[in-house]
Amino acid sequence: MKIITTITLSILSIVNVMAQKISSDFPYESKYIEVHGSKMHYIEEYTDSSDTDQLTFLFLHGNPTSNYLWRNIIPYVKGKGKVIAPDLIGMGKSDKPDIDYTYQDHIKYLDAFIIQKDLKNIVLVLHDWGSALGFNYAATHEDNIKGIVFMEAMTKAPKWEDGSFFERVLFKRLRDDKKGYKMTAEKNFFVNTFLFKVGTKRKLTKEEKAYYLAPYPTVATRKPLAVWPKELPFSGTPQRNHLIFETYATWLKSTTIPKLLLYAKPGVIIKKKDVERIQQEYQNIETVFIGKGKHYIQEDHPHEIGKAIKDWSIKL
Repeated sequence: MKIITTITLSILSIVNVMAQKISSDFPYESKYIEVHGSKMHYIEEYTDSSDTDQLTFLFLHGNPTSNYLWRNIIPYVKGKGKVIAPDLIGMGKSDKPDIDYTYQDHIKYLDAFIIQKDLKNIVLVLHDWGSALGFNYAATHEDNIKGIVFMEAMTKAPKWEDGSFFERVLFKRLRDDKKGYKMTAEKNFFVNTFLFKVGTKRKLTKEEKAYYLAPYPTVATRKPLAVWPKELPFSGTPQRNHLIFETYATWLKSTTIPKLLLYAKPGVIIKKKDVERIQQEYQNIETVFIGKGKHYIQEDHPHEIGKAIKDWSIKL
């Protein structure tokens, strides 16, 4: 049976969450686990570590962020189960081994992380490239997934013609070996421009900017950020990634696993037409409009996002 629910936060709820502070604090203990010879950083919160049947909320970030992105959202699901938020390999406080940092590399490290942490009954909370990783994991490990929350997510393989003129020009430049390298590695475009200026509505604080900048002090440390735009399978290229995107995109339309789409307007990856498509194509899907926003909506509407996840997860 196809279940589709669309929810708009009430005016009272919006007023209440808007009154809450967006904190720059990161009050979580840093933990590390060795994965394929390198340390991956993560944070972990338990309700009851002995409860093997509890839900595991797995938060996956994208480019160029870290688990810091989820700092104001995690408190809403504490007490609902286990909470795990890793830094992807080469990002945040995780090690930066000498690898290519392809989509396949990230799949390899994330899958190993999940196995080594023995994560069960997973509720995925996904954003940006974290969604491409999470959707692939869900499609290939359906029995281990209890629900999927996604926002500004890569729900299908992109096509050049789907983007605006500006988006096509930007990504072709980012994918150019010389021009893209200068932008992403030398000028740190994804942090300094896309995250700080283009992707958020509010102005981040000095403390927040410092945290996001800290993992990438040199050109060499920015290699993971520079590789990501080349891994997007625009109109079938690279083909190895296109096949993965197409596979999980088909699975997303067929699975009845509970799903929650959180979206803002105008959005960057998830726009009005995408919301309408997802509502029409997906089964067992709820959609929640959280307010005006661009790409890093966790920095503009963390409390709206947290409340929506908390309310939805009660049904799992």
